[in-house]
Amino acid sequence: MTSAETPRRLVGRTALVTAAGQGIGRAIAERLAAEGAEVHASDRNADLLGDLAVASTTALDATDGAAVAAYAARFDRVDVLVHAVGYVHHGNIEACSPEDWRRSMTISLDSAYIVLGAVIPQMKAQGGSVITIASVASSIKGFPNRAAYGAAKGGVIGLTKACAADYLTQKIRFNAVCPGTVESPSLRDRIAGLAETLGSSEAALKYFIDRQPAGRFGEASEIAALCAFLASDDSKFITGQAINIDGGITI
Repeated sequence: MTSAETPRRLVGRTALVTAAGQGIGRAIAERLAAEGAEVHASDRNADLLGDLAVASTTALDATDGAAVAAYAARFDRVDVLVHAVGYVHHGNIEACSPEDWRRSMTISLDSAYIVLGAVIPQMKAQGGSVITIASVASSIKGFPNRAAYGAAKGGVIGLTKACAADYLTQKIRFNAVCPGTVESPSLRDRIAGLAETLGSSEAALKYFIDRQPAGRFGEASEIAALCAFLASDDSKFITGQAINIDGGITI
């Protein structure tokens, strides 16, 4: 979609996007800004935010409750929150140490609890849209070597649905976006890691593509387009949903 074709559905709205330094989070921040939102982007790695053309960028560890609370307090009003923080641990339950498990839960699930809890008060006066980035590797579908990741993202879906029920009367909508395998720096890191086990980059790439019935990886821009729709009034009758965008994995 060219800039001339991009709808301007979010003019006048303030949006916060976490994990906006690269990959899906960055594409979401850019798309919301293109649609007219005043976007405030954060990431744990400040270096990744330097060239992001949004209203503000902030180095923020989404697992630090005090830091997140202080950040959220900067905003009198938030209309859209997209929480995109996550961490992929590779391994079955036997290959998942207590430290691996705790890291997975802290980054993927605890951060959602912290960020949503801090930002929801700024949305209650006028309502808004909260979008969590979950995964089809979750309570939706089991994948090999995704024990901790699937459990954590399943928790994100559960938290999202619970919040949708709790805040429906205050006109805050909550939806979980559940991608399949998406082209991103994180994916390339996982492919490189698997290549060491399988013996070649080609074998590792084939392993990931073979999971995709569409025969290709998703694009971050495709996830961003769905998030922009969910942030807009075009989706104002949608809440409490886990929406798969996975190239046919869950057919």
